[in-house]
Amino acid sequence: MPTVEELYRNYGILADATEQVGQHKDAYQVILDGVKGGTKEKRLAAQFIPKFFKHFPELADSAINAQLDLCEDEDVSIRRQAIKELPQFATGENLPRVADILTQLLQTDDSAEFNLVNNALLSIFKMDAKGTLGGLFSQILQGEDIVRERAIKFLSTKLKTLPDEVLTKEVEELILTESKKVLEDVTGEEFVLFMKILSGLKSLQTVSGRQQLVELVAEQADLEQTFNPSDPDCVDRLLQCTRQAVPLFSKNVHSTRFVTYFCEQVLPNLSTLTTPVEGLDIQLEVLKLLAEMSSFCGDMEKLETNLRKLFDKLLEYMPLPPEEAENGENAGNEEPKLQFSYVECLLYSFHQLGRKLPDFLTAKLNAEKLKDFKIRLQYFARGLQVYIRQLRLALQGKTGEALKTEENKIKVVALKITNNINVLIKDLFHIPPSYKSTVTLSWKPVQKVEIGQKRANEDTTSGSPPKKSPAGPKRDARQIYNPPSGKYSSNLGNFNYERSLQGK
Repeated sequence: MPTVEELYRNYGILADATEQVGQHKDAYQVILDGVKGGTKEKRLAAQFIPKFFKHFPELADSAINAQLDLCEDEDVSIRRQAIKELPQFATGENLPRVADILTQLLQTDDSAEFNLVNNALLSIFKMDAKGTLGGLFSQILQGEDIVRERAIKFLSTKLKTLPDEVLTKEVEELILTESKKVLEDVTGEEFVLFMKILSGLKSLQTVSGRQQLVELVAEQADLEQTFNPSDPDCVDRLLQCTRQAVPLFSKNVHSTRFVTYFCEQVLPNLSTLTTPVEGLDIQLEVLKLLAEMSSFCGDMEKLETNLRKLFDKLLEYMPLPPEEAENGENAGNEEPKLQFSYVECLLYSFHQLGRKLPDFLTAKLNAEKLKDFKIRLQYFARGLQVYIRQLRLALQGKTGEALKTEENKIKVVALKITNNINVLIKDLFHIPPSYKSTVTLSWKPVQKVEIGQKRANEDTTSGSPPKKSPAGPKRDARQIYNPPSGKYSSNLGNFNYERSLQGK
């Protein structure tokens, strides 16, 4: 094993040789042998080996192996020095191997070392992006779990920092091709990270690119298979995938396939859904996703069928008025709960799809069913008005910090939900039903309204739907409302704001 003095002497031979350095193979071999020495010798070897590496291609394997030994040394300072110099070995056909080594080194628990590995990977990425991706994806597909996890996170956080001249169209195509291989077997968390990676690629910002991503998500969601509501993993996978798909939809990238699947397979099983996520209102989560997607449906083969399924589910949450005894008092039946959050989602989805088949309520339903629906709407709308007035009264004069208390936050969301429902119900009370109003879903940021555009959300001050409504039984006209109640649902007679807004 060479001493420190011998290492310096042979370093001098190589440094002085200038253009003839490649003729001094023996001197370079002495430096390579320095990795077998003590701490001082190893530190020198970590610096000297990469300095002259390019001059000795016949010793490339030996040199990379020697540097790799130093990257795994027990002394953290030696490891850091060796890792810092690794990009100098990334030449020609050696680069994928260096990328592979660096990817494996991501498993380190030393933060300074981890940062050095990240910087080294970024450095060789700028030399040869395709070669670096080869090393990264090799470990993602075949490496240990911790290496796979950190390599995916590296791609999800670092790709977006690279300049356009590095992330060329060809490089992005390689990322997409390799990602598809990985997506054949991923966890939910990995899937989310890969969608983040892919949706950030410039080449996938186009309509056709977005469509490609939607198809990828649909494949991952397994939309060809029959939905199993009692399998928590099946439910969770569908929700995870749909959450990734929703931001991709637009007027040109349609949600039709997802909406049809939700209407056909999920809505009929809504009450039996199971989820591994503790505390999640799975039914409301499904209805929110459906509502968000319903705005972006294209031509739909099963439009009438989907509307019927939405309509039937909506009826479950829009109760008939309770029966009245002969003396005009409640016959003892419990007053139904009004689940405002569920109704907002279902009514919005029905309203969006109804635009595509505006005569659904008048031409596709029989007279009895339409009459029943109008009775339910009227009953719900009257209870809604009491709720809206109470909320406005409770929030009147409150600004700034006062609106930031938990109680008032709930009331603000409650007001958004009830205002939205009010606007949509008014549309359906038109003769014939109208689908022209626009609302912003209560959990979405409010869109700026252009001057002159009708602001439907503001038109929520009147107390009831239009008076021209089909005459129902005598019970429809009576006053049965006390202050409404419930968190997301509401018991008309016993209101509790803290429990009133399910799924805010």
